[in-house]
Amino acid sequence: MSAWNENIGAGSSGLTAVTVVEGSSFCISAESGDVFPGQPQGAFYQDTRILSCWQLTVDGVPLEPLSGQTREPYRAVFVGRPRGANGAVESPLVVEHSRQVGPGLRDDIKVHNYSEQPRTCRIQIRVDADLSDLFDVKGGKVVPSAEHSRKVRPDALQIDAIRNGIHRGVVISAPGAGVTEDALTFDAVLAPRGNWTATVFTTPLVDGAGPEQPFTHETAQHVGAQRYAAWEEHVPRLTVTDKNVEKVLTRSQEDLGALRIFDPDHPERAAVAAGAPWFMALFGRDSILSSYMALAVDPKLAAGTLQTLASLQGEKVDPDTEEEPGRILHEVRLGVTAGLALGGSQAYYGTADATPLFVALLAELGRWGLAGDLLDSLLPHADRALDWVQHYGDRDGDGFVEYQRANEHGLLNQGWKDSWDGINFSDGRMAEAPIALCEVQGYVYGAYLGRALLAQQLGDEETASKWNRRAADIKAEFNEKFWLPRKGYFAVALDKDKRPVDACTSNMGHCLWSAIVDADKAALVAERLMSPEMFTGWGIRTLAADMGAYNPVSYHNGSVWPHDTALIAGGLMRYGFIEEATRIATGLFDAAEKFDGRLPELFCGFSRDDFPDPVPFPTSCSPQAWASAAPVHLMRVLLRFDPLLPREEVCLAPVLPAEFGSFRADHVQMGPSRITVHAAGTEGSIDGLSQGLTLLNKPRPPLERLMAP
Repeated sequence: MSAWNENIGAGSSGLTAVTVVEGSSFCISAESGDVFPGQPQGAFYQDTRILSCWQLTVDGVPLEPLSGQTREPYRAVFVGRPRGANGAVESPLVVEHSRQVGPGLRDDIKVHNYSEQPRTCRIQIRVDADLSDLFDVKGGKVVPSAEHSRKVRPDALQIDAIRNGIHRGVVISAPGAGVTEDALTFDAVLAPRGNWTATVFTTPLVDGAGPEQPFTHETAQHVGAQRYAAWEEHVPRLTVTDKNVEKVLTRSQEDLGALRIFDPDHPERAAVAAGAPWFMALFGRDSILSSYMALAVDPKLAAGTLQTLASLQGEKVDPDTEEEPGRILHEVRLGVTAGLALGGSQAYYGTADATPLFVALLAELGRWGLAGDLLDSLLPHADRALDWVQHYGDRDGDGFVEYQRANEHGLLNQGWKDSWDGINFSDGRMAEAPIALCEVQGYVYGAYLGRALLAQQLGDEETASKWNRRAADIKAEFNEKFWLPRKGYFAVALDKDKRPVDACTSNMGHCLWSAIVDADKAALVAERLMSPEMFTGWGIRTLAADMGAYNPVSYHNGSVWPHDTALIAGGLMRYGFIEEATRIATGLFDAAEKFDGRLPELFCGFSRDDFPDPVPFPTSCSPQAWASAAPVHLMRVLLRFDPLLPREEVCLAPVLPAEFGSFRADHVQMGPSRITVHAAGTEGSIDGLSQGLTLLNKPRPPLERLMAP
């Protein structure tokens, strides 16, 4: 996740936040459904806050919230009641409020009268829209627009603003309402045991025009909701004896479906946004890793992510955006003048890892038998990415990829720990750029091997041999230059003077995942990762507790990130550390149960021995793509499920914990087929394998061994 701006939590008002998401639109409210002014809440469309205040009262009395739940990722239902009038303990009125997000909002309000007497009441909704840029809201720096106007129309209030010559606006309408410049008012008459209903539409305007398919009375379910329902029909159906595990996996699938974004020029392509609420945009690293971990749910996410990133691949050298030929972007920057632009000049390229990960993901699709139709179009982009790795990424010709920002406004650190203080020595001193991160060299190794396997798949043995040699070379150099023999683990990085940055971090677990670690060093790495200084009982800390910069309540220096932990579990399993990988997986599933089935972006790094529940990180995003994908990846790790379709083989060698019971996944896409995976303990089987495929009840061999005929 980008540290381009500091995170600010949706719940900083002290109220429980409810977030609903559809495409790049989202709404953050309190548990009552209200949006309070002055808070990082509201409804956002194309990166502009189109609603900064929405407060419902009954006869001037705010509602006492009874429930606020997301029924679907794009829809929430709130239930509340007004406090009794004239000293009464209870009111017979109950308000049910359903909110959908999409091209604006649709709010359906129903008031129930549970008394035997007729009732009248005044429903008022205070509304406002500051039409601020998303990052201004997130950073708490809302700047008034130069031109701001309000227009009262029959049944509607229109608010407009012009910033930097760009016109944004919103129309808040409600048939039957009395409208003023700051409120909608209804006089409701309720029969005994009767109901009263109203609908409020919040419709965004861009340059004076509304969306092509706005919410209307005729669209009780918007096209985005229909698209989500159709997606749900095609994802795997899961059954697990352990209902917590089943709930976590199901919730992960739902959130991944909600975090899909679509290129308007290619609506058939679904890419993965990084996360709600503040990162509903395309991110190179986040989107690649999320779609990789989600392959068993929907491989089309990986295909769409690769296609979209390829369309934005760097073409020129531009120090301002850090664009370079062949480079894969870091993020599509958001702003009131840009919106979610999957094309154009709003991309920022300052990342060291997205480019090799692009190649590695394409190769993984090849192993799943899903890259056939994509290879002709994407292989040239993969080769351009590898050109960047060798010529721009390797800044000094030593074989390693380094980063150093090209301007004063770019990211200081350009790996996944991209906060300003994310890379440091064991005594807490900051490392100075150019910096070569350990996990990035692992990603490069995976990209080289992946390109070799793709070449072999296409019958190009000469190209396969070339990239296989380069993979072997970087692996040898990495194990020599990054290994710290006196400490028994890998340096997190090499600094500007090629000195090993000796902090003990979770990054080296990614090196297990990419398999760049020599076998004779893996046991020491596993031991250190599972030490009390690193493993909290819930997950792996980003920085060991005995390091100088350690802080359990920090973004990257001691917190636990679920995606980071899940990749480490995959790496441990890859090297045969079954018990260790299983402990991590069960710890993270236990943490997810404490978070009501949804893992957040990160949580604090306190030990499970000291705190019976994982401690939330105050500004964590949720849902967040690679956190949502982490449980899916963990289950694949425990199943040891790896398609190798170019070799006409599928590996399935489960090591499920006894408490999980049995596992079944129907409708899993693999190649052109849909299969059903069964597993319990160490037994597994697959129904529906295509003719000619062989099921191997053993783990996948290392990638370098797959190069053998």
